[in-house]
Amino acid sequence: MCDIKGCGNTHSDKPLPQATGEERRSFLKGMLALPLAVVLADPLLAQAAGSRTRSVQLALGGGNKVQAHLAMPEGDGPFPAVVLIHEWWGLNDQIKAVAAELANLGFMALAVDLYKGGVADTREDAMALMQAVKEEEASDTLVGWIDWLRRHQHCNGKVGTMGWCFGGGWSLNASMETPVDATIIYYGNVTRTPEQLSRLRGPVLGHFGTLDESIDEAMVGGFERAMAKAGKTDLQVHWYVADHAFANPTGARYDADDAALAWSRSVSFLYRQLG
Repeated sequence: MCDIKGCGNTHSDKPLPQATGEERRSFLKGMLALPLAVVLADPLLAQAAGSRTRSVQLALGGGNKVQAHLAMPEGDGPFPAVVLIHEWWGLNDQIKAVAAELANLGFMALAVDLYKGGVADTREDAMALMQAVKEEEASDTLVGWIDWLRRHQHCNGKVGTMGWCFGGGWSLNASMETPVDATIIYYGNVTRTPEQLSRLRGPVLGHFGTLDESIDEAMVGGFERAMAKAGKTDLQVHWYVADHAFANPTGARYDADDAALAWSRSVSFLYRQLG
């Protein structure tokens, strides 16, 4: 079903032919050769890539159960692991597609869901979902998944976090709540005190846009000073002449060159820190 307005799709009573298992495998194999940005920008490709993940469930304290989507590399491992934390839109096909790409690169990639299944299509819905997140529950969820990955039979024991926007801030929060081996922040809120940052145990990589009016140079500068005061010197901050959400190919502020550069830096950082 086409859900893109104005796509010009027409329908007939004749049923569409169904792809065979071999045709589907060939399609997915061919898709692996496509640049990540191409996959993320196309809803159908992103959906197909996201289908390479599988839903997993974790029981937390008090009987609370949370969901995530896991993408596994080929082979038996052991593999390094990365927790992916979605933008304010929720755990959509785009984030699942990023998990699939990281699996292609040799990482166990777990795309967590902090919205309990909610996914937004409008800014109003995204804001409502984001505001409904309870900080303690979200922290417990992320700590639980990080511990689950670290103990996974196919994990090498090293876990990193990566998040965008809303998820960028939570990537940092998760790393303060439990030790991780690498933290990546894409234009997330980084206003923290030195006391809070003193709980970090691993290196941090941040990507920010000079045109971003919310996650701006004043905020990030304060973050750098707070990190220094906390004695955390393993911090890399990269600036791009770009706006907020510059790495999202489905948005109007997408910057292809800067997104590609940030992604290459992120992957190199994960390889160095997680091994």
